[in-house]
Amino acid sequence: MVSTGATDAAGSSGAVRRIRPASEDDWPELWPIFAAIVAEGETYAYAEDLTPEEARDLWLEPPPGLTVVLEEDGRILGTAKMGPNRPGRGDHVGTASFMVDPAASGRGVGRALASYVVDWHREHGYAGIQFNAVVETNAPAVHLWESLGFRIIGTVPGAFRSAAHGRVGLHVMYLPLG
Repeated sequence: MVSTGATDAAGSSGAVRRIRPASEDDWPELWPIFAAIVAEGETYAYAEDLTPEEARDLWLEPPPGLTVVLEEDGRILGTAKMGPNRPGRGDHVGTASFMVDPAASGRGVGRALASYVVDWHREHGYAGIQFNAVVETNAPAVHLWESLGFRIIGTVPGAFRSAAHGRVGLHVMYLPLG
């Protein structure tokens, strides 16, 4: 069962991992992760010239949503934000976004955060989770989401300008929770 409190688990190296709510105090450690991923130009359509304050306001999700961090031995390795996909009549379907420190890639950080997010949405009564913009060339993310039961329900051709591949599609992915 997931709550808004901390969740501990062992990482692949045996180190203690903890997923906990993010706070404003975490932003100095989150900002370099956010900036590196956005600058890479392969997964997010955020403006590359965001200030740290603008990025913080985009990433730290206000209630009813939640932003969490995964830390290992006190170091933040990744973050996820979650909440309703749309307000009002669309708030029964959730959404989420994820960022993993490039130095922690391949260590199960994304999967741990994804499992937390799915459990959080279930616990909060969401009917499903919709990802609005999964870059089709982001094969690790597409594979992870599909392994957790998400399916591609459509692709918007050429909707993302990848730094490495040019215009590529954005998948809309969905996981029913009901």
